Amino acid sequence: MPDTSHDDLLAGFTAPRPYTMETVADAPRGPGVHVVLDGGVVIYVGRTRRGLRDRLRQHLTGNRDSSVLHDQVGQLLDTPDNAASASGVADWLSRCEVRWQETDNPEGTKEALVVALKPRFNRQVPKPRDANDGE
Repeated sequence: MPDTSHDDLLAGFTAPRPYTMETVADAPRGPGVHVVLDGGVVIYVGRTRRGLRDRLRQHLTGNRDSSVLHDQVGQLLDTPDNAASASGVADWLSRCEVRWQETDNPEGTKEALVVALKPRFNRQVPKPRDANDGE
């Protein structure tokens, strides 16, 4: 059952679309934030100061050094005897959905979403700021 608790957080994002190269071709070239969903659940939040289109392509066609998402999905698909291929990662991602939002503050938007949604493929969940930090 899809998780609808994130609907308000993603109100400014596009509607969910299949995460394929055809979909990515429609993504804007400006800065923004993207989310990847599996079964309606946000599994990854990413951001870019440059072009959303290029970053979304990089997740699909890149390698483990160029994309945290590519690396995390690869680790999920790896077997003891065989590392997942780039095409295997792209195939797995094509079964997911992607949404994006253009924003001039991709860092802040991503941080807020990661803290609220705790996506499984984000390596680092920012720590909530504490009034006593820095003491």
